[in-house]
Amino acid sequence: MIVETLAPRALEDGAALPGPLLTELTALYASNRAFQQLSGDFPDPDDIRPEQVATALADELAQPGAEVLLARSEGRLVAVAVTLAHHPDQADPDPWLGLLMVHGGAHRAGFGRRLAGHVEDGFRARGRTGLRLAVLENNPGALAFWTSLGYEETDRRPDLAHGRPCLVLRKALTPRDTL
Repeated sequence: MIVETLAPRALEDGAALPGPLLTELTALYASNRAFQQLSGDFPDPDDIRPEQVATALADELAQPGAEVLLARSEGRLVAVAVTLAHHPDQADPDPWLGLLMVHGGAHRAGFGRRLAGHVEDGFRARGRTGLRLAVLENNPGALAFWTSLGYEETDRRPDLAHGRPCLVLRKALTPRDTL
């Protein structure tokens, strides 16, 4: 699996994502109908459009310290992750993983675990000591995935964007040589 960073300038000043990449991203988002139905991020989970995906990614990249990571296997886009170096709540010292989505046709192949590990290693290398994320309360599958990776519940609160009930999870990022 190869992970590349989508350049923050890719969507600045009204720039458009290259057509083939936007097509791949739209297919990835659309392949996760169950998640889209739970999240309510798109008006119709059965009709996710390229312009909606482009807007969602532009909104993510508008956050200071945001990164979009694209994971490929055998040339095919298999997962996307969005990270925040700092949460909008300045009292929160940890970086956040805002989204990790694996293509529906590639679930249970280890791509989510590997991309999560890549994100953790990146923040660990920058001296960060923890990573947080939020899981929608109505998504027990995601909760099981993250707790299997060592994340623990620290809080329950609504998300900032839509007020949906969420579980906040955190994982301590200890240096690799002490594991």
